[in-house]
Amino acid sequence: MRPYEGLLTAMVTPFAPDGAVDEEAAVRVGRHLLENGNDGLVVCGTTGEAATLTDDEQMRMIELMVTEFGDQGSIVAGTGSNETRHAVELTERAVALGVDAVLSVTPYYNKPNRRGIRRHYEAVARAAGGVPVILYNIPSRTALNLPPDQLAELAQIDGIEAVKQANSDELELIDGLAVLAGNDDILARTLDIGGAGGICVSSHVVGNEMKAMFSEPGRRAEIDSSLQDVYEAMFITASPTPVKTALNLIGIGVGGFRLPMVEADESELEAIRAVLAAHGLMERTPAG
Repeated sequence: MRPYEGLLTAMVTPFAPDGAVDEEAAVRVGRHLLENGNDGLVVCGTTGEAATLTDDEQMRMIELMVTEFGDQGSIVAGTGSNETRHAVELTERAVALGVDAVLSVTPYYNKPNRRGIRRHYEAVARAAGGVPVILYNIPSRTALNLPPDQLAELAQIDGIEAVKQANSDELELIDGLAVLAGNDDILARTLDIGGAGGICVSSHVVGNEMKAMFSEPGRRAEIDSSLQDVYEAMFITASPTPVKTALNLIGIGVGGFRLPMVEADESELEAIRAVLAAHGLMERTPAG
């Protein structure tokens, strides 16, 4: 299996009460994920609150996951930035730590044109030195979309091998790229069209159920339908607030947040709790 195939989870970054990264909790989360349906971990992406981590904290999290779990599943490092030199530096450092692939988000805020995007990803691919680069197209966060024809153009760059597609309206196979679902609610549709898998969030709590959509294609639509309320609850407010709340509720402590992310309010908390209870998740034994 290539490192961008199967069910991958965009892993949360746990924080201790003093706000520091909680490495022991991170190991517990990684173990829980790999023991419950996941083929790999995406470390320090959006769900991992990478935007609030220092570069050294980010690299330490990546190093920790490679050391602890590199022989148990794919370790994909989020190394994106809207400044190309920074993206190159993060990519080089992550590759030196032994990751299996890197996830590189479309440059956000400054909205480069097509020539700028191509040059950005050419530089990132060179920095990766043959380690696969997964493009991350998420226009709802970056204010910039990579349409299918542009993705096909970027696929011509050596080292660009996959895309995490979080624009559900433009989900389709791309010549030269493995396509991964970038939103939980399109995982089934991605698999139906022949996509490689998904980088998901709800798989923190229903990883085995989501993995069954790979192994039991005849039940895929049924499983997907049964998980829609989980998908909705995990995005009832900005991620990763719901999924961290859910993990804390089921006994896998991940702590709180770094501003500007904040805890769930009472109505959000109750909605998350209700969905977990409906799926029997409140009764599960937490990972040790």
